[in-house]
Amino acid sequence: MNKRLTINDLRHIIAPSILAADPLRLAADIERLGGAARCLHIDIMDSHYVPNMNGGPALVKALSQFTDMVLDVHLMVERPEHVVDMYLEAGADILTIHQEACRHPHRWLGRIRAAGALAGISLNPGTSLEVLRDLLPETDLVLLMTVNPGYGGQKFIPAMFDKIKRCRELLDQQDHRILLEADGGITVENSSMLWQAGLDVMVAGSSIFQAADPAAQVRVLESGNGGI
Repeated sequence: MNKRLTINDLRHIIAPSILAADPLRLAADIERLGGAARCLHIDIMDSHYVPNMNGGPALVKALSQFTDMVLDVHLMVERPEHVVDMYLEAGADILTIHQEACRHPHRWLGRIRAAGALAGISLNPGTSLEVLRDLLPETDLVLLMTVNPGYGGQKFIPAMFDKIKRCRELLDQQDHRILLEADGGITVENSSMLWQAGLDVMVAGSSIFQAADPAAQVRVLESGNGGI
């Protein structure tokens, strides 16, 4: 990992997703976080694996030069093995690939680790947790999609609460050091329940960047005090 933080420093944190930021004011939107967040989530989309297009290595490189926040790069692309090295060279601190999109995930998770980044594996809402078991020895982070990926501003899929709990149990049985992250539909209303379900990292976009005070919103989400 390229930054000073360790895995333990990444527990119980909010990772604002720049997918929901204003692309014409991205630097200003990041500065509005005011240091409240330690990690920035960057979605990369190719319009093939998901029905949207966003990001690229140049964006990650620019962000690595602009901020000292941990860059959590999520590759929502077909054949991520074709671009993994590009994003490692650009400065990704965490690089996550989709199990459903990668033909040889063991190889590429190992490649990510060997480059000094944290290796993440992501599952779509309809993908069984069983596919994780043989990948966990090469994994630093599991990212559960709690909406169908491709667009921001979607509502959390209720069945994902149970999936998060079951994934937490699986990780604790296998290796308690692996981080559990969720992305999609996370708000102040459900943040408390999600922390209780066992998350380490919550990705939130619209609920942060559409708030009047994004830094304060990060703190509310992190505390879990705004929910039910």
